[in-house]
Amino acid sequence: MQKYEKIHYLCIMNYLSVDNISKAFSDKLLFENISFGIEKGEKTALIAANGTGKSTMMRILVGKEEADGGKVTFNENVRVGYLEQLPKFDPNLTIEDVIATGHTDVMRVIKRYEEALVNQVDLDKATAAMDVMQAWSYDLRLKQLLSTLEINDLSQKIGTLSGGQVKRLALALVLLDDPDMLFLDEPTNHLDMQMVEWLENYLTQSNVTLFMVTHDRYFLDRVCNKILEMYHGTIYTHNGNFDYYVRKSREREENKRIAAEKAGQMMKHELEWIRSTPQARTGKAKARIDAFYDLKEKARMIRDNTEIQFGLDMQRLGGKILEMKGVTKKWDNQVLLKDFDYIFKKGERIGIIGKNGVGKSTFLNMITGHEAPDSGTIVTGETVVYGYYTQGGIKFDENKTVIDTIRDIAEVVYYGKDMVYTADKLLAHFMFPYSMHRQPVALLSGGEKRRLYLLTILIKNPNFLILDEPTNDLDILTLQKLEDFLQGYKGCLIVVSHDRYFLDQTVDQLFVFEGDGAVKGFMGNYSQYHDWLEERNKEIHKAQVAERVDTRENRPKATERIKKRSFKEQREYEQLAIDIENLEKEKKELTSQLENQTDYQEIDRIGKRLTEINDLLDEKEMRWLELDEISI
Repeated sequence: MQKYEKIHYLCIMNYLSVDNISKAFSDKLLFENISFGIEKGEKTALIAANGTGKSTMMRILVGKEEADGGKVTFNENVRVGYLEQLPKFDPNLTIEDVIATGHTDVMRVIKRYEEALVNQVDLDKATAAMDVMQAWSYDLRLKQLLSTLEINDLSQKIGTLSGGQVKRLALALVLLDDPDMLFLDEPTNHLDMQMVEWLENYLTQSNVTLFMVTHDRYFLDRVCNKILEMYHGTIYTHNGNFDYYVRKSREREENKRIAAEKAGQMMKHELEWIRSTPQARTGKAKARIDAFYDLKEKARMIRDNTEIQFGLDMQRLGGKILEMKGVTKKWDNQVLLKDFDYIFKKGERIGIIGKNGVGKSTFLNMITGHEAPDSGTIVTGETVVYGYYTQGGIKFDENKTVIDTIRDIAEVVYYGKDMVYTADKLLAHFMFPYSMHRQPVALLSGGEKRRLYLLTILIKNPNFLILDEPTNDLDILTLQKLEDFLQGYKGCLIVVSHDRYFLDQTVDQLFVFEGDGAVKGFMGNYSQYHDWLEERNKEIHKAQVAERVDTRENRPKATERIKKRSFKEQREYEQLAIDIENLEKEKKELTSQLENQTDYQEIDRIGKRLTEINDLLDEKEMRWLELDEISI
C-alpha cells in the first residue's frame, strides 16, 4: 500500500517527493515504480497518452486515492490546492451555499476564529491561522475572483450551471485558498478563451508551485518550466517549456526510428539463419533466436508508424455546399444568431470562437439539421456528407469490445484504389494497441472513449467535417495526429474550440460570436486575430486619450470663464474642500488601525467604512472639480 505523509526534515525547497508508486485496475497496469520530485517555484506539467493514468496519479498525489505501492511525501509546511477535471458540488445548493459551507480552507479558518471569539478558547491560535491564510481580506478577494471569473448571481443553484460555470466556481474556490502548491487537472477544459488567457497570466505571474495535467499547448508553453513525460511506463524529465519538450521527444523518436531501421536490416539476415537452422539445439543458438525476436519487435515500430490517409475516397463536393440566408435563432430571451448570411465554398476551413453560451453549438446543430432556425433558410447541397463530432459524443455499448465497436461501422475500409485497411489496423493507427482491441469499451478512460468516437466519424470519410470542442479530454499525441490529418483534409471544415494552438494549426478564417446574435468574420487564424484585436484596442485607447487631451486643451481658460459660481455654489465649493480633507484623514487613520487589528468583527467594520469613504471621496471630488471649472 502507498505511504502518504508529511515530514518536517525535508529541505525547504523540496515540496513533494514521489517514490516508486504503482497503480493497476483489474488486469490493466497504469504505471509502475514511478519516481520524481517537485521543488518550490517549479511549474510542472505531466504529459501522457489517454488511459495511462494521469488523473489517477494526480488523485494519488493529493490523497484522494491510494497507490498500490510506493510513497508520496510532502513538506509539512506546504498547503495544497486541487482542481478536479470534473468538479462536483451538490446540485441543490446555491453558489452562496457552496461558498458558505466551508468548501475552502480559508472559510474553515474564519469559522474557527469566529467560534474562538464566542468561546474565548484558542483565540491566539485562531488569530495566527487567520494571519497565515490572509483571511482578513477574504471578502474582498472573494468578490474580486468571482467578478473576474464572471460568477455574478450567487443565488443560482449548482444544478442550473453550465460545465464552464461549475469549473470557474471550483477554480475561484481553490485560488481563494492561496495554496503553496496547486494541482490542476485539465484546468482549461470548458473555459472560453478569455478565461484561459486570464488563468494563463495569473499562473505566469504567481509564485505558486504548480503541478498540472493539460492538453493546451500554448498554456503549457507559457506557464510551465518543467515537463514530466510518462511514456511506456517510464518518466522522462524535460527541464524547459513545452517547445523544449517537443524538440527533445522528437529527437528521441528519431533515434528510435533509426534503431528500428537498423533492426529491420539485421532482421533480414537473421531471418535467413532462423529458417535454415534447427531451433534451440544449443544454448548459443537459443540466445541468438531470442535476440532475433527482440529485433523483430524493434523493427515492427516502422510498420506501426505508417500513416493512414483518411479522406482520400470521400465523395466530391458539388457546386452548392451550404447556404444560410437571414438565419435567426433565440433561446428564451437571448438572441443567439441574428440575420446571418453566408455561402460556404469548397475547401473552407473556419474556426468558431466566442464566450460560453453565445450560441456556437446551436449554430452547428442548425447546420446539421438537429435544430431549426426561428427564421431564415439553411440549404445543404446534395453531395454533402457531414461528419459531426459533438461535445456530448455518442453513447457506446459499454459491453462491446473496442474492435467490435469499429466493426459495427465497417469491417474493412477502402481509401483510394489500392489502399485497404482492416478495423484492427485503423485502431492501431489511432493508438489503440492490439492488446486493447478485445477489452470492453467500459474499461476505456474518458479520453480513450473520445478518441474512439473521433475514429468512428473519420472512417466514414465525410466531405464536410464539423468538430465541436474536439480537444477536450484528448491527449497531445492524439491532437497531433488529428492536426496532421486536418492539415491534409480536402473537404470543408468547421471547428469550435478554445484551444488556440489547435485553431492555429487547422483553420485559416474565423467566425467570432460576439453575443446578442452578432457574428463577425476574420481572415486568419487565432493568433493573427489576437494580434489584430490587441492592436485595435491600443488604437482605441490612444484615440480616447487624445480625445481627453483635446477636451482639456479646448476648455475655456480661467480668465475666459463666463459662468460665475453663485453664493450657494461657493459655500458648497468651500465645504467640499473641508469634507475631502477630513475623509482623507479618516481613511489614513483607519488604514493604520487595520494593520494592527486582530478582531475579525472590528476588521469587518473598518473594511465597510473604508469602502464608504472611497465612494464618498469619488463623489465629492467629482463635484469639487465641476465647481472648480466655474469662476467666482
